[in-house]
Amino acid sequence: MFGGGGMNPRKMKQMMKQMGIDVTELDAEEVVIKTADEELVFTDAQVTRMDAQGQETYQIVGEPETRELGAGDEEGDESDADAGIPEDDIEIVAQRAGASKDEAREALEAEGGDLAAAIARLE
Repeated sequence: MFGGGGMNPRKMKQMMKQMGIDVTELDAEEVVIKTADEELVFTDAQVTRMDAQGQETYQIVGEPETRELGAGDEEGDESDADAGIPEDDIEIVAQRAGASKDEAREALEAEGGDLAAAIARLE
């Protein structure tokens, strides 16, 4: 490969600047990468942003923790945290359909949060 291990970091920085590459260290507290199946969470990761001719590239160095998709979203939110349905939406559906809040919540969950579909389901 390349023998960059022996290169002077100062000289490396000069060369990168000459080539139009700007490197910046970011003070990131947490980096989350969401895939279709899971989330990769990097805490205390070293994050570097490279800007080369207007194209930004991010490099993350650290050990990720794997968690289920959506497990870390909005903890302590006043909405229905289990299903992610806002309380305002539940009240709107219950009022429009003349149903209880529990029935409205179930209809919203069944319809994936779609207000109009949930109201139609209850009518």
